[in-house]
Amino acid sequence: MTDAQPETPGVQAQYAARVAADLETNRKEQERIGAEVAALQEQLQALENDHAVLLSMQQALGSPGPATGKTKQQPSRPQKAVPAPRTSNSNSRPARPTRSKKAVATKDKPTPNSPKVEAKAQTQTQTSSSPKAGPTLVELIDDHLVQQNEPRSAAEITTALAQALPDRTVKTTVVRTTVEGLVAKGRVQRTKQGSSVFYTSATPTEQSAAPQPETSSAN
Repeated sequence: MTDAQPETPGVQAQYAARVAADLETNRKEQERIGAEVAALQEQLQALENDHAVLLSMQQALGSPGPATGKTKQQPSRPQKAVPAPRTSNSNSRPARPTRSKKAVATKDKPTPNSPKVEAKAQTQTQTSSSPKAGPTLVELIDDHLVQQNEPRSAAEITTALAQALPDRTVKTTVVRTTVEGLVAKGRVQRTKQGSSVFYTSATPTEQSAAPQPETSSAN
C-alpha cells in the first residue's frame, strides 16, 4: 500500500480562501433575508393594526360586516313527477285548502300600530336627534401635519393630540396605523432617518399655496 501524500500548502490556501468567501456570502445573505423579514413583519403589524382600527370604525358606524364570499349556486335537480292520487268512491277525502304566499306575507307583515313599528320609529328619532360626533382621528392628524413646518414622528403627533384633546384617549399605535393609511392615500409623506420614521403633510399650507402679490416697479 502507498501512503497518501499530504496536500500542498497552495491547495490548502485555496480551500481556506474559498471557505472564507462562502462564509462571507452566507453572512451577507442572512443579513439581507433578516432585513426583508423585519420589513415584512413591520408591514404585517401595520396591516393588523389597520384591520383592528377599521373593525372598530365599522362597529361604531353600525354598518354590516363584509360578505364572506359569494354563495355557490347549487345545480337544480330535476323534479320527479308525482303520480296523481287515486280516486275512489268509498274512501275519498276533501283536499285541504292551501294558503297563498300573499296571504302568508300579509299575515306576517306588522301593522302600523304594532310594537315593532313603534320601536323602530323611536330608534330612528333618537338617532336623528343625537349630537354629531367630533372630528375623526384621520382629520385631526391631517390638520396637525398641515400646520407643522417640520416632519413629526408618530410619538410626537400622539403627544400633541393628547395635549390638545385631554378628554380623548390617543394611542401611539393607532396614530401610527392611521398616518400610514394617509401615506398610502398620498396625503402624507413618509421619511426615514436612521431607525426613526417621520411624517409630513403632502397638502400645501394656506400661506405657501396662496399666490404672492406682484410688486410693480415705479416708473
